[in-house]
Amino acid sequence: MTTDSIIPVFDGHNDVLLRLHMSSQPDPEKRFIEGEKAGHIDLPRARKGGLAGGLCAIYVPSPSHELDANGDYPTPSHTDALNTTLAMASLLARIERKSGGALRICRTAGDIRAAMAAGAFASVLHIEGAEAVGPDLDELYVLHQAGLRTLGPVWSRPNIFAYGVPFRFPSSPDIGAGLTDSGKALIHACNELKIMIDLSHMNEQGFWDIAAISDAPLVASHSNAHALCPHSRNLTDKQLDAIRDTGGLVGLNFGVSFFREDGQKNPDTAVEGLVRHVDYIAERIGIEHVALGSDFDGTTIPAAMRHAGDLQILVEALRKAGYDDAALRKIGHENWIDVLERSWAS
Repeated sequence: MTTDSIIPVFDGHNDVLLRLHMSSQPDPEKRFIEGEKAGHIDLPRARKGGLAGGLCAIYVPSPSHELDANGDYPTPSHTDALNTTLAMASLLARIERKSGGALRICRTAGDIRAAMAAGAFASVLHIEGAEAVGPDLDELYVLHQAGLRTLGPVWSRPNIFAYGVPFRFPSSPDIGAGLTDSGKALIHACNELKIMIDLSHMNEQGFWDIAAISDAPLVASHSNAHALCPHSRNLTDKQLDAIRDTGGLVGLNFGVSFFREDGQKNPDTAVEGLVRHVDYIAERIGIEHVALGSDFDGTTIPAAMRHAGDLQILVEALRKAGYDDAALRKIGHENWIDVLERSWAS
């Protein structure tokens, strides 16, 4: 594969900050910038695979892996979530500072385009689960000033804003209640601040509650088609249609349990299974509404695509399936930049 044949990818979701934050190894900034064997993403592997940037998630793990009586993961306290969120945001800022321009934190679509043109990793600060934000929303305004530009109100657990969809297979996403009054206030504030709202861990009621009150495109950063893989985390046809109707976007999740028909977490799974989901979503709602949301460093991906350095394996599988370079550029980065630009427009 020549450099000219590489399609740059702007990706809708990764958990590299969590991996670096949780690691016991020293100097996480150096390990990201210079490269390492652990995980899916670092700067050298991103460059090799054409990963030009993406939404870098701040996710605060549950204090325990034990499910409660309702089958939910426990929710971290506000204090713990805020402390962890600030630590991970600081880590991204330190990587930017030490990278010599090789990574840039982007706050506008113009920033993303400029970073990609310069060969820098275009990073957008994202929060996955808003436990760091209190009911008065003060932290949201401070985090926005620090660079926060996209936010998922929940991970797959309940918090003061909504009920996150649990991980279930096979299952409808119609599990639990929707937005609370605090959640509705959060959505209105995100609209005011032009923070993109991510629906990937919302249950179905929460999805429709947001659709009813948000004035922004509906976006699911790392979800797949429920019709092909009936996982609770995936999107029904009706949800896909609503995303299309608002000019929104779906980022395809590389997690094998979210695209296999049997929902199994088996890394011995061909990337062509992902192509089926791209085909399905593009045929149903249009290629302008489909992109990539790898979930690198946060899920089990196909073994044949070991890490970000192998990202062009999926691009070549899409090319083999009949997608030309213009379509691949849309899926690879243009659709993401377009929806972010419209979500962030004043």
